[in-house]
Formats: sequence, structure tokens, C-alpha cells
Amino acid sequence: MNRRSWAEPFKIKMVEPIRMTTPDEREAAIAAAGFNTFLLRSEDVYIDLLTDSGTSAMSDRQWAGLMLGDEAYAGSANYYHMEDAVHRYYGYKHLIPTHQGRGAEHILSRLLIKPGDVVPGNMYFTTTRAHQELAGARFIDIICDAAHDSTSLDPFKGNVDLAKLQTVIDRHGAAKIPYVALQCCVNMAGGQPVSMANIAAVSALCKRHGIRIMLDATRAVENAYFIKQREPGYSRKSIEEILREICSYTDGCTNSAKKDCLVNIGGFLCLNDDELAEEARNMVVLFEGLHTYGGLAGRDMEAIAIGIGESVQYDHIRARIGQVEYLGAALEKAGVPIVMPVGGHGVFIDALRFLPHIPRDQFPAQSLAAALYVESGVRAMERGAVSAGRNADTGENIFPKLELVRLTIPRRVYTQAHMDVTAESVIALFEEPERVVGLRFTYEPKYLRFFQARFEPVKGDQVLRRGQAERVPVVQ
Repeated sequence: MNRRSWAEPFKIKMVEPIRMTTPDEREAAIAAAGFNTFLLRSEDVYIDLLTDSGTSAMSDRQWAGLMLGDEAYAGSANYYHMEDAVHRYYGYKHLIPTHQGRGAEHILSRLLIKPGDVVPGNMYFTTTRAHQELAGARFIDIICDAAHDSTSLDPFKGNVDLAKLQTVIDRHGAAKIPYVALQCCVNMAGGQPVSMANIAAVSALCKRHGIRIMLDATRAVENAYFIKQREPGYSRKSIEEILREICSYTDGCTNSAKKDCLVNIGGFLCLNDDELAEEARNMVVLFEGLHTYGGLAGRDMEAIAIGIGESVQYDHIRARIGQVEYLGAALEKAGVPIVMPVGGHGVFIDALRFLPHIPRDQFPAQSLAAALYVESGVRAMERGAVSAGRNADTGENIFPKLELVRLTIPRRVYTQAHMDVTAESVIALFEEPERVVGLRFTYEPKYLRFFQARFEPVKGDQVLRRGQAERVPVVQ
């Protein structure tokens, strides 16, 4: 029996027109943006795959929920709705709302880290590591080796290498480890999930040494879907049940609600320890807002509460990840080198294999993201050396094994036709990779440089040389 096709589990009620640009307009726009896709104006972008953070489409129930916003300064009814949703679906005891995920990362780092500490984790995430380092810690990568190999087909490339974790404990001592940072659907590895067996094993190891586990639950729902699909014993469990089990092995979490929770702004910190929770509430008053709003309007908390419930619906998460897999399959069929297996929130192009003629110190992933925009108006982002930053001791650029361009799919925003256009755009460049020119820095900020850095081509003034025949897969 042939597998039947699936369709998006929603109808479209409202549309937002998008502007179509010419190659000349895009060349001017990317040059003005310093060849950094983060600095482009959204009005100049045709298909925006920069990030899935805060870019999702809310449901009619969420929009209706905005009208129920209780904007009281203290004790908003919407805070308690959000608290109930977090208790039900994530299972943690205490909720501290924040304006977004990095607000929770900041408070957690200030709360637990002392100068000289080390934080082991299954691959770094940019803002998380920055807050850890600003608090005085050093991040140590303990992810499994398969995560650094874009061709590996390991179904759980986000797994912690338990031997690496044990080595960190033996070398530094448990007292120097404030917590293990466990990330679901590891972003920098290509959205790769962690298995439940691995999460349980990490929990058991940490309990033996008295070390906390703090979960980055930003994409835990997507991780739960992969466990259901790939891990024995979970196929008949609901996404809600799997999500609760993931969280049960940890002592708390940070969460950017702008991803799984289907909202445009918001986040939260969760803790099970009563005393830590009280300290965190005191800190949120300093840095975010009162502990019952944490920098959010009541209407935003209501949208989060509703979005959490929608996020664990199987039809939703199946279609969400199915669209990512659809794009990945189109690129894989054409021979485009991508991270395999396809992850949860985006397709990650291996820029080193895509652009072998561009050396690492000319930032091939940054170059490819800029060239893709010029080619078609599709905005992607770099996840490689620019994101990795510089060695704190030597000042040299860090060159990770993975040099990736992330095509990040917003939830409930684009159709399969948009994915087709994206695939055709990438394939067009893949057929003529020599057209892409390397880049060098002209401006480099001190922190999180990938957001605001500016570049110039190492040769000429264009990152994408004109081909003999223009390929512009949009209506001009």
C-alpha cells in the first residue's frame, strides 16, 4: 500500500503580501547590509528562512486570546493560565516568565554559575554560551561524535557522550559543575534530537554526582516527535506524555516560547527547587519585570498558554516537521550536501562540501547565505565559524567541524510551493558553486558577532557573480 500524502492541519484565514525583488535590487540590499542576512530589511526578503524564533503564525484561538489580556501589573489572570499550561505539559513545579529565552538564560546563569565553573553541554548554543561565559563559566562540549559529521545517519545525533561527561566530572569535580546543559533538538548540530534512553542515562549519572540538569526545552516538543518516530517503545505514546517524561529527568528548564509554543514573543524559566525558584523570582524583578509577568504583556502570556496546548497536538507537529523533511528530501534528491538525517526546525546545508573552493577563513557559510539571497530573495543564516566566534585565550577564529547554512522553517507560515522555490534556488547555486565569492570582516562586534557583523567580498564587490543565464525563481 502506498503511503498517503498529508496536508497542513489548518485553513488559511488571512494572508500577508510579500514583495518580489529583482537581482539588482537584491545585490544593492545585501551590500548595504554588509553581506549579513541579519541586517537585511524584511521588506526586501521574498521567503524568510532566517529563523523560526517568533516568526510562526498564531492560530485563531491565540489571536482571540489576545483580547483576553489582563494587563494588571501584579497577579494577571493570564499568568495563572500560562502557569497551568506549563504544569500540565512540562511538569515543572515553578514558573518564572521572561521576555524571551535569553532572559531565562541570563537569570539561570546569574543564579547558578560562579567564576571558574565549567558547564558541560551537548553542543553550545550561541546566546546560552554567551550568558554562561559572562557569568564566569567555561562551556565544554560533550555531544556524541556523530553530531559533528553531517553525513552520519545516527537517528539521535544530539545525544550526550556519557564518557565525555564523566571525564569532565573527573577532571574538574562535581563542585565546579553548576549544572549540565541538556539541549533538545540540538540547533548547531542541525536540529538533531536526543533519545529518551540517553536523557535517562545522563540523569542517572548526574544524580550519582549530585549535579543538576537544566534542559533547553525550546524545541522539546519537536524532540518528543522524533522519539515517538524513532525510539522503540514510544510509538504509541502521545507527544504530551513523551514531553512530560523528557522534563521529568531534569531539574528545570529555559524555554524560548517563540519556537515550540507558537508565539511571537515570550519565554520562561522553570525550576523544581523551592529556594532556587524564590531567588529566580527576586532576580526577574530586577532584570525583567514582576514575577507574574516577567517582561510580558498579559495578552502574550495568554497566547503562550494556548500555544503550548496546540504545540503538542500530533497533527500539528507531524505537519510542522513534515514540511522540513519535504524540503530536505528535495535537496537530497538533487545531491545538495545537507546534514542528515533532516532535523526538526530546518534544513542545514553543509557549506564546506557545497563551496569547496572557498577557504574557511573566508567564511563559506556566510558567503553562501548572502549568495542565496541574491540568487532568489530567500533569506537563510550562517551557523559556522562566524557564529562560533573567537578563542577567548588566543583571539583566533574558532573553526568548528560543521560550517552550515540554516534554512529555518517558520511554523504554519509557508506552503509547500515556497519550499519548492527554496529548493530550486539552492539547487541553482549548487550547479554553479564557483559563482559564490568568499567574505572577510569589515566590522566585528564584541558579543554574538553573527547578529551585527559586516563583511565585504574578498574579490570584487559582489558575493555572487552573474551567470550566463539568470535564474530568478520568482515572478518579476
